[in-house]
Amino acid sequence: MSGMERFWQASLEELKRGYVHEEGHSVCLLCGERFEKGMIYPHEGRFYEAERYMQLHIEEVHQSVFAYLISLDKKMTGLTEHQNKLLQLFYQGKSDADIQKEMEIGSASTIRNHRFTLKEKERQAKVFLTLMELLKDKDQHAPAFVAVPPTAAMLDDRYNVTEEEKEAVLNKYFRDGSLQTFSLKEKQKLIVLREIAKQFQPGNYYSEKEVNERLQAIYGDYVLLRRYLIEYGFLDRRADGSEYWLKK
Repeated sequence: MSGMERFWQASLEELKRGYVHEEGHSVCLLCGERFEKGMIYPHEGRFYEAERYMQLHIEEVHQSVFAYLISLDKKMTGLTEHQNKLLQLFYQGKSDADIQKEMEIGSASTIRNHRFTLKEKERQAKVFLTLMELLKDKDQHAPAFVAVPPTAAMLDDRYNVTEEEKEAVLNKYFRDGSLQTFSLKEKQKLIVLREIAKQFQPGNYYSEKEVNERLQAIYGDYVLLRRYLIEYGFLDRRADGSEYWLKK
């Protein structure tokens, strides 16, 4: 299962804690890092079993599940910038008076109205989620869509891809693991880049030479592929290009 599929198939409780149990491992939903059950992991002079070490990992690498989710694009969260800021302040435990001062909101009643609006949004989300769950049992004609990366910066028609479309594109443009051309439409590029990104493992860091070698084995113009993998948000890198990693 890919990291994207794992993220979207996780239950609400699993998303809240930030990790799932899978094949004898605790797996981070935010970056794909895995810790094996039964192993002991050292941290600052102490030793932890896998699940507790995963909790430390989330705190140190992602700050918190809340911090990760609130940083996602507004098309993922459905929040306006104003609502996003309010939720962050509520999460920090700020009083309404402190929030009123920090955001220069006219009155405490305005903040209460915002709280009410957010609660209404929560109720609507619960009803909608329940409707979609019930629909799964009845809608026999719904196509299987390819999972959207949680960190996608621009959600547009490029991501409207079914599993059937994905397989058709991969079968057409790949031969024995080699990409035949990159002169593709935007949606096709996204499908191809998603497949190429599987050459890199979550949590691993790669030198530019290692990245180039993996990409050159797939397509001659590896520099073009590397640029697009970064531009489309599949890979990230340090400013000096010394390290690359799979973005999640």
